[in-house]
Amino acid sequence: MQNYVITIARGFGSGGKDIGTRLGKELGIPCYERQILTMASDQSGIDESVFVETDEKLRGKHLANFLRRMPVSGVVEPMERDFISDVNVFNIQADIIRTLANTESCIIIGKCADDILRNYSNVISVYVEAPRAACVKSIMEKMHVSEKRANYLIQTTDKYRAKYYSYYTSGKDWTNPTNYDLVLNSDRIGREKCVQLIKEYVKIRFDQ
Repeated sequence: MQNYVITIARGFGSGGKDIGTRLGKELGIPCYERQILTMASDQSGIDESVFVETDEKLRGKHLANFLRRMPVSGVVEPMERDFISDVNVFNIQADIIRTLANTESCIIIGKCADDILRNYSNVISVYVEAPRAACVKSIMEKMHVSEKRANYLIQTTDKYRAKYYSYYTSGKDWTNPTNYDLVLNSDRIGREKCVQLIKEYVKIRFDQ
């Protein structure tokens, strides 16, 4: 079988990253999230802090221009004025994601990977969500914060992820189930069974 890619979009606190990490171990393939930022920095020479600052969120100047400026395509050269713009930083990451999809089997968490790879036949896209109460509990336990703080983090993180996704996908809704092959409620069946479901879908999809 050719290489394949599983993209995982996730609500904050739903356990999407945890599911992706577990899935990668079971399938014996790498799981990329923060590593994409490091790879993009190494490839471009742009300081990694710039990629961290724009990781699945828009910087202030873009919010004002959200409805009237659409992203350009392609990576600009280092001598050009927009080399460290949000759009160019996104496009550098997108190039890396496409290269991964063309060369190896892997899992990619977030980064609009499902839309970047929407025309690739070797890609399975998954969206993981959970009820707010389950997400709050998860964040409180993982980050050792109060219930109030967990609610705030979920609200703000999901909000900037939704805006980021909409901006770079020409207005698509991040939570629209038609964007994905699978939509999973991690609280209803548990994270480990989510892993098993995705594994079974890989077999079905690629007729293994």
